[in-house]
Amino acid sequence: MDSTGPRYADCPTVEVEVIVDAATPVVWPLIADIELPARFSSEFRGAAWLDGVTGPSLGARFLGTNVNSVAGSWQTVCTVVDYVPERRFGYVVNAVDRIDLERPAAAWRYELEPVLGERARLRYLARVGPGPSLLTRVIAADPAGERHIVADRLANLRRNMLATVHGVKDIAEH
Repeated sequence: MDSTGPRYADCPTVEVEVIVDAATPVVWPLIADIELPARFSSEFRGAAWLDGVTGPSLGARFLGTNVNSVAGSWQTVCTVVDYVPERRFGYVVNAVDRIDLERPAAAWRYELEPVLGERARLRYLARVGPGPSLLTRVIAADPAGERHIVADRLANLRRNMLATVHGVKDIAEH
């Protein structure tokens, strides 16, 4: 049994950060665009607002589509739980058939902060767990490998999150 690395029940997190040579009003519409990460991620394929909503606001929901070589393809329902224009955009993720805002499968958040001059600090954070998810099904199939499975998942999230923030930086600066 692998005794190193995080367990799913620990709700492990990933955080990446970049300084963008553009003001927050330039960066904000990019991170508030739920489709934009699909341009940079190897897993995220796109999203669409639900319930007639056309943009982010507290309580707004969207359907996200993902694909990876281990889990195949899947969709999730995401609910915006943190929304402060030009500062924060956060949402929780649940399976399409199970909405639980208190115990989501994952939570994601962008944080935007002005820094000296016309620059912005962009943070992108993700937490897996505590609710059931596709990852919990993978772990259930190999409980002894849980720590390795979770560590691999976090590494994959980090790669895609870095690609996204650097993609946002590139667009905002050019």
